[in-house]
Amino acid sequence: MNEKLIGILAGMGPRSTAPFVDLIIDECQSQYGAKYDDEFPKMMIYSLPTPFYIDRPINHDLMKETIIDGLQKLESTGVNFIAMPCNSAHIYFKELKESINIPILNIVEETVKKLPTISQKVTLFSTSSTFESTIYQNGIIHNGHEFIFKDEWQIKLNNLIQNIKMDKENPHNIDIWNKLIEDVKNESIENIVIACTDLNVVLEKSYPSINIVDSSKCLAESVVNKYLKLVK
Repeated sequence: MNEKLIGILAGMGPRSTAPFVDLIIDECQSQYGAKYDDEFPKMMIYSLPTPFYIDRPINHDLMKETIIDGLQKLESTGVNFIAMPCNSAHIYFKELKESINIPILNIVEETVKKLPTISQKVTLFSTSSTFESTIYQNGIIHNGHEFIFKDEWQIKLNNLIQNIKMDKENPHNIDIWNKLIEDVKNESIENIVIACTDLNVVLEKSYPSINIVDSSKCLAESVVNKYLKLVK
């Protein structure tokens, strides 16, 4: 079952790589009952440092060039398709897709389609760059949901993401997270789209009583779906 090769362009940010690979392993076990080591797929994982910053403007041209270079390097290894567990990278999805000759899974599309089929209130936890691009808001509204967000939440999210990048074990991180969840509940919001892979560090330590649609998990599920279609 291992003749196909999955490409993972990761490292954006660095702490998000290992949790994403773990999610793929979990999906292999749940989707087709993988048990022994040789029942799991081959993966080529490229951890790519990028010029991304929470606390200053991003040079989008440089960011795009860096990601394209990473995609092309990964393509050259013979992978059959690529997943990028980084929501901000999908701001440039059209150009990235055109830069290589193999498929790239779209984390935004895979995430939005996991929202409830009936119209509900939805908010978004992401970096400022992902939020400002409106790639998620457009998809959420297009699928018939009401999008709700408060500007002060982004300030808290930016602080949380920066803290995680510097010290993922900082106990203050979970305090910020819990306050954000409380704020969201107070607005009668029913769904949170988690569109920053760094947030998995706190997500895996909490069990909020609200529907969480985690972009990392949605992408991991899609990776294994795609892999299984290729090996049939």
